[in-house]
Amino acid sequence: MSSPTLAPPAAVNTRSRVVLASLIGTSIEFYDFYVYATAAVLVFPKLFFPTTDPNVGLLTSFAVFGVAFVARPIGSIIFGHFGDRIGRKKTLVASLLTMGIATVLIGFLPTYASIGLWAPILLTVMRFAQGLGLGGEWSGAALLATENAPAGKRAIYGTFPQLGAPIGFIIANGVFLWLNLGMSAADFASWGWRVPFIASAVLVVIGLYVRFRLVETPAFQKVIDAGEVATVPVARVFKTSWRPLILGTFIMLATYTLFYLMTTFTLTFGTAFSSAAAAKAAADKAGTAFNPATFTPGLGFNRNDFLIMLIIGVVFFGIFTLVSGPLAERFGRRKTLIVTTIGILVFGLLFVPLFGAGTVGTMALLIIGFTLMGLTFGPMGSVLPELFPANVRYTGSAISYNFASILGAAVAPFIAVALWQAAGGSPVWVGVYLSAMAVITLIALIISKETRDVDYDSNLS
Repeated sequence: MSSPTLAPPAAVNTRSRVVLASLIGTSIEFYDFYVYATAAVLVFPKLFFPTTDPNVGLLTSFAVFGVAFVARPIGSIIFGHFGDRIGRKKTLVASLLTMGIATVLIGFLPTYASIGLWAPILLTVMRFAQGLGLGGEWSGAALLATENAPAGKRAIYGTFPQLGAPIGFIIANGVFLWLNLGMSAADFASWGWRVPFIASAVLVVIGLYVRFRLVETPAFQKVIDAGEVATVPVARVFKTSWRPLILGTFIMLATYTLFYLMTTFTLTFGTAFSSAAAAKAAADKAGTAFNPATFTPGLGFNRNDFLIMLIIGVVFFGIFTLVSGPLAERFGRRKTLIVTTIGILVFGLLFVPLFGAGTVGTMALLIIGFTLMGLTFGPMGSVLPELFPANVRYTGSAISYNFASILGAAVAPFIAVALWQAAGGSPVWVGVYLSAMAVITLIALIISKETRDVDYDSNLS
């Protein structure tokens, strides 16, 4: 007599594999963005956008910084299409390669002094390619985490990819800080700034190794088994889920605005010279022209000192990203985000008193801002995917996330610098701008529904 043949157990992603694969991709994502954002403040205005007016160079550098955000919605449609057509795993590998190769190539670009206008053109092309890859990276990582999560733990698992933001920030700025302390300003401007971009290749290789070992998520496998794979996901999501697309975009708006004000504007404002005399002395020492008519005062912190303060603040970002998961499970995503968004609204009105209170006040501002950042960013890993059915979830969450990046992040550094200059060196209108974005997000949250109890594995559009 022959015994029955048992089917082999279905392959599953272990918890450690899910955590590492979702975390490392977003860590690389935010590392790449922080490296560029830091370089956009510290070196790119002089190396790629030379001009007699340093403010013009800075604003031009930030404009190219925003190019990636324009590319991200395009990337969300492209990678969302394949994520909902062929699966999460293959798409995550492709997005990581696109993003990683572009970042490494930036480290090899010649500067304006070598090839003239081709330097900013090539930098813009690489920045656009970065944005394409980033357009599909976050949503895929969030789906990898939440679609493999046990019942009642989606918000907790959803914080794993979100931790990539503080981790990427600490690594990127730690590398810049190490380079600044270990070499002269001339060496840093000559070649040291290239090291963080080229070094990202190591992270990309590790990320690819982990992702190649994944199996498809249970939720998407059910879509395949049910024969409900969307032929054109972007058309289907706009037809069946247009309301969640709009709500998701505005729910994410305040998060993105806070995110880039805390990381990019604070570095610009914090390290700007506090007086025209100090700025002129530095210009004379460097042999460059100084135009008092365009000078805008800042806080005057030493660059390395302020980077250390930022890193301390980002530690709170990481801690409260983890804290937000259990809070969102216990009280619901909507209530948690409403309370946090009210906190962001109030925080925007505290910019002037905190920035005006010296080192202690500035450090307090960074800690409070990054704490709120963790509390608002953490739940997004679950709430945005939960707004959409499984067969258009990759596309829907990616489009909402990345359209919010245009409205909240692409223009935030540019607007903030313009408002700071218009106020003659005061951050008052920058804080009001943040509060206004929080009001818009608060309205979106109030009219939205709780997503904690949706049937995440089987709901189809």
